[in-house]
Amino acid sequence: MASVHESLYFNPMMTNGVVHANVFGIKDWVTPYKIAVLVLLNEMGRTGEAAVSLMERRRLNQLLLPLLQGPDITLTKLYKLIEESCPQLANSVQIRIKLMAEGELKDMEQFFDDLSDSFSGTEPEVHKTSVVGLFLRHMILAYSKLSFSQVFKLYTALQQYFQNGEKKTVEDADMELTGREEGERKMEKEELDVSIREEEVSCSGPLSQKQAEFFLSQQHYLSYLNNLRVQDVFSSTHSLLHYFDRLILTGAESKSNGEEGYGRSLRYAALNLAALHCRFGHYQQAELALQEAIRIAQESNDHVCLQHCLSWLYVLGQKRSDSYVLLEHSVKKAVHFGLPYLASLGIQSLVQQRAFAGKTANKLMDALKDSDLLHWKHSLSELIDISIAQKTAIWRLYGRSTMALQQAQMLLSMNSLESVNAGVQQNNTESFAVALCHLAELHAEQGCFAAASEVLKHLKERFPPNSQHAQLWMLCDQKIQFDRAMHDGKYHLADSLVTGITALHSTEGVYRKAVVLQAQNQMTEAHKLLQKLLIHCQKIRNTEMVISVLLSVAELYWRSSSPTIALPVLLQALALSKEYRLQYLASETVLNLAFAQLILGIPEQALSLLHMAIEPILADGAVLDKGRAMFLVAKCQVASAASYDPPNKAEALEAAIENLNEAKNYFAKVDCKERIRDVVYFQARLYHTLGKTQERNRCAMLFRQLHQELPSHGVPLINHL
Repeated sequence: MASVHESLYFNPMMTNGVVHANVFGIKDWVTPYKIAVLVLLNEMGRTGEAAVSLMERRRLNQLLLPLLQGPDITLTKLYKLIEESCPQLANSVQIRIKLMAEGELKDMEQFFDDLSDSFSGTEPEVHKTSVVGLFLRHMILAYSKLSFSQVFKLYTALQQYFQNGEKKTVEDADMELTGREEGERKMEKEELDVSIREEEVSCSGPLSQKQAEFFLSQQHYLSYLNNLRVQDVFSSTHSLLHYFDRLILTGAESKSNGEEGYGRSLRYAALNLAALHCRFGHYQQAELALQEAIRIAQESNDHVCLQHCLSWLYVLGQKRSDSYVLLEHSVKKAVHFGLPYLASLGIQSLVQQRAFAGKTANKLMDALKDSDLLHWKHSLSELIDISIAQKTAIWRLYGRSTMALQQAQMLLSMNSLESVNAGVQQNNTESFAVALCHLAELHAEQGCFAAASEVLKHLKERFPPNSQHAQLWMLCDQKIQFDRAMHDGKYHLADSLVTGITALHSTEGVYRKAVVLQAQNQMTEAHKLLQKLLIHCQKIRNTEMVISVLLSVAELYWRSSSPTIALPVLLQALALSKEYRLQYLASETVLNLAFAQLILGIPEQALSLLHMAIEPILADGAVLDKGRAMFLVAKCQVASAASYDPPNKAEALEAAIENLNEAKNYFAKVDCKERIRDVVYFQARLYHTLGKTQERNRCAMLFRQLHQELPSHGVPLINHL
């Protein structure tokens, strides 16, 4: 009897008469067609060798593999295939299925109970490890996991499957009686219609993993796309070339397009090959294939193919300074030839390029608004997602985390509504992965690590490790773990994460390595690494990373007691931030300038600078940066109060203590124990100055606990931002 503990193993479903389940450990399920195949296997075992000739048994063995691996087929077609191999066995199978379908539910249950006998005895009919044996074991195990209600649904589906087959047989017999010529003409139409209806009623439903793999192996272009998805360079290239070879040899296109069909296959084969090489970073091979596609397209005067080639030319040469000219020309041509998809992609690329060039946000958003009108007009849903993901990235680039969060959530809400209303599959595009990664990082910046973990968990389920866009969430996950380890003072753990980050993004990995070396007080090694990285980022025009490197270099200088050398570096970073309108990086640079002025002994000017920078940091900054800003305000207040009279000095110190409490709360949200230690150390000194012994002792005790847990590596506690 089937097990009733279904909730422990699978989530049952019923689709168009097919009972299927995602059984734990089994990637297969029972269908009426597979029951018919099981009947065939059982009858083959029961029939003696004398009853079936050697040739018939050989034909049956050749038939079994496609029956086991292929998709479900109608009962009529199955009878026909068996009859062509062995007419006697086809009759036995038909009688056995009829008795089961017209009998009772217990007949089907008894049939599955008897299947286990195939493996019993000293010389079993079927070996457990053979292809047939594995199929039998999968079916027996899948059936045993079904609940009683599912067994009943399966039996009902089997009855319907049998009735459809009988109906088709009767219709075929009636057509034979109406005259041979008329019957043959009618048979072609009726056979097509009935087979389609039968497939819809009895054979619809998801394929098993083996059936899907067998289907993909026979479809060369699908095989190419699948190999591309799992990033198999050799197999994807082989499948693509084989697909176009077969397309040309069979003359499929030449029949519909005349002699032009052969040339069309050749130029689009070269274009696809260029895209394939570009995907895997083989840019020289991609350029050669693209040149071949352009040559053939020009000979055939194919403007559409030339437009696609022009778009790929921009992708290959987008690092060049004059690439925007090529891109603008591509957009104009795409509009002229009525190619809205290519035109929109070109606009998106132009917006991205101009964002990195420092154009104002309002101009970029106006351009994206125009492209959105194009998307909605032509129902380009994929490009709508890309546009929203683009807006999310632009707002983060400009330091507007609230707007970035809004755009990311808009994309998620649109996708959830679409899946509910239209019943489509979940969105597994790159734009959706980018939006989710931004969402995870934004939550982590605000100290919501549980929420960030949930987003990453969803990303891992939606984009498995071997999928195309998995590297996006892998890098995001590694960066969040790195930041948490640095906050917690676990530099050895952060150092171990650098290898993984470098494998996914070499520039980011080198920068993080320098940050770890600096935190470990290895200033010489950190400085060498930062200088090499600075030259590299300037060469590839990665302005955002250039500014981050300059800020790290400036911090290295003042931690080495050279604040005057840090000032020119910070001014260079501020100039770049202003030029490229990177507001948040500009605010962070001003924060560092204020700290440099505090070290140089001019706290009043440092406070005036802080008033310029603190508002955007508190509005859109990460929790850690908010804590750093409030901590710096408190330091400047204390330094400025040195020249005050006693009443004003006490008032200033009280205000500084309040700001320190706020900074401590921010640091606690991200579990940054090292900075909490610095805050309570500073608070203990202020309480001592104010004569508040109890509060001083409490802060001193907390400092001692944290200091024993987190050694200071010889760096003065007060001398870093």
